Amino acid sequence: MSLYRNVVWFVKGMREYTRGGYESASKNFVANDTDVSVEGLAFMITGGNSGIGKAAAMALAKKGGTVHLVCRNKEKADVAKEEMIRESGNSEIYVHLLDLSETRKVWEFAEAFKKEFSSLNVLINNAGCMVNQRELNTDGLEKNFATNTLGVYVLTKCLIPLLERSRDPRVVTVSSGGMLVQKLDSTDLQTERTVFDGTMVYAQNKRQQVVMMEFLAKAYPRIHFSVMHPGWVDTPAVATAMPEFHQRMRTRLRTVEQGADTVVWLATTHANTSTSGGFYQDRRVVSTHLPLAYTRSSQEEVQEFMSKLETLAMSVRPSSADG
Repeated sequence: MSLYRNVVWFVKGMREYTRGGYESASKNFVANDTDVSVEGLAFMITGGNSGIGKAAAMALAKKGGTVHLVCRNKEKADVAKEEMIRESGNSEIYVHLLDLSETRKVWEFAEAFKKEFSSLNVLINNAGCMVNQRELNTDGLEKNFATNTLGVYVLTKCLIPLLERSRDPRVVTVSSGGMLVQKLDSTDLQTERTVFDGTMVYAQNKRQQVVMMEFLAKAYPRIHFSVMHPGWVDTPAVATAMPEFHQRMRTRLRTVEQGADTVVWLATTHANTSTSGGFYQDRRVVSTHLPLAYTRSSQEEVQEFMSKLETLAMSVRPSSADG
């Protein structure tokens, strides 16, 4: 079955996820959907100094939004900030330093942010990683899971009170079509009992993001949650984590602006973006499962996963956290 999923997914990817796939899909876009001013609205973007995150942040800055860049590297973040101010003429760009793989620090950052800022309209969970060897963070958690799943969960849950107090609150999570080859597995969240394959661990994390956001959408109806697949994009992260794929596909990869298009659309559009919790690709809701792939999860499996996530999150929650 995994071979079937991989073959079907790759064929689908060559047709839809490439630059040509974007160009074909964009013919059906409503041109003025993102022609809006977001002045007065605040956006937080993790991994906002590079790749898709930077392209989305630049677009939001040009539309007049207040942009909070959450990044690991201060030097790169400062350079990105200055570039955004220069190109957009918008000085409301803020840099926050955070390594999303360090879960305890995610708690601390989110609590401090809520105390300093009175509103947050849109959270964009963009930062991610694909570590190809099993590594642990300072809390003893596997790094891919800590960054892509648990860090996203803690940051989102912690900021929900602030989002709920703000106008038109939204959470946009940058996932991956790679999640289509994985069924949710809540029995081995940190790849302790199976052979470690960084690509498949990443795909499992991305499936976890989809399940997580579907769950949170039901739990917090005041907020619009969405997950999106940017397609196959030419980013520094892809070049580093998947050098062979990047080399083989480089002429077909999307630009970062094309990859960020649906992020910006979900963060700003006044168009009907369907039911909260949807999975989007090129400005439309798409299925979270391949045909005959048997990747659907039962309610019991989803509940088990979310319960384990909450338990892990609380296990590293600092005593100073009060949110």
